[in-house]
Amino acid sequence: MLDMMSFAAIVMPAAALTFPDVSPALLSIDLGFLGLGQFHLRWYALGYMAGIGLAWWYATAMVKRPALFGGTSPLTKDQLDDIMFWIIVGIILGGRFGYVLFYMVPYQFDVIANDPLTIFKIWDGGMAFHGGILGVTIALCLFAYLKKVSLYSIGDIAGVVAPIGIGLVRLANFVNAELYGRHTDAPVGMVFPEGYVPGSTPPAYNWATGEWVYSGLETARHPSQIYESVLEGWVPLIVLSILIWRFGALKRPGLVAGLFLLMYATGRTIVENFRMPDSFVDGLPDWITMGQLLSIPMWIGGIWLVWNALKKPAAKAD
Repeated sequence: MLDMMSFAAIVMPAAALTFPDVSPALLSIDLGFLGLGQFHLRWYALGYMAGIGLAWWYATAMVKRPALFGGTSPLTKDQLDDIMFWIIVGIILGGRFGYVLFYMVPYQFDVIANDPLTIFKIWDGGMAFHGGILGVTIALCLFAYLKKVSLYSIGDIAGVVAPIGIGLVRLANFVNAELYGRHTDAPVGMVFPEGYVPGSTPPAYNWATGEWVYSGLETARHPSQIYESVLEGWVPLIVLSILIWRFGALKRPGLVAGLFLLMYATGRTIVENFRMPDSFVDGLPDWITMGQLLSIPMWIGGIWLVWNALKKPAAKAD
């Protein structure tokens, strides 16, 4: 009798790329002597941590160069350190409550009704990027109001550093074999594990054996996490960095923030045509996905910010 892996090898297209089967954790530490079980340092968490750390480093490099802003930096070093805390809170609260509002309330309300504390269980998965953007926007608005700094300029800083975290977290989604794409016969198609291990995150990984579980019914799919990492992360980072360091884009407050929103919305709209829609989301027309729908406010906000920035003269050093 064929085992599941042998059967999977038979039904998988010969031309399909093979999932690398990397562990979702960089390392695991047994804390049983403390009564805590296994601690897994996951790539997903590292993506957030590295993204925030590199964002802080890049933002520091910019605020140390007042000439980039036309002569005066919008933040002091101490203010930048403070705002990073606000941004982290905005990412976590906005990302989680955005997921609850956009996905759980309309489509999984029975889960909330049965266990209201599910709303706070971030460790079970469920973060929405659009919610994170909203959370960060609220954090920036509050910080700008309380500290009397330019909202547009700190938005520009956030806009150019945010793609670092986006690119890294999307790569972590790939390692987790989650948020993969639609079925395809294209040469870029990859066979992701689609088995199920009860109570496991990711659901197809068996932490006890350290192996990915295949159902045997897998077919090749678009590695849409890679597409998103490139189009939503690395391309905006490179383009915006060139505009800042070569063409002085930060001298027009709001321009970089607006361009980031437009570039992200463009990348997300394109990739949604390859990404597998969430199985529990229904009621939408076939020609639009939830990700595309939630990107519409980003289009509107981005266009307005760019228009508002370009109608004014660029800042000049005194």
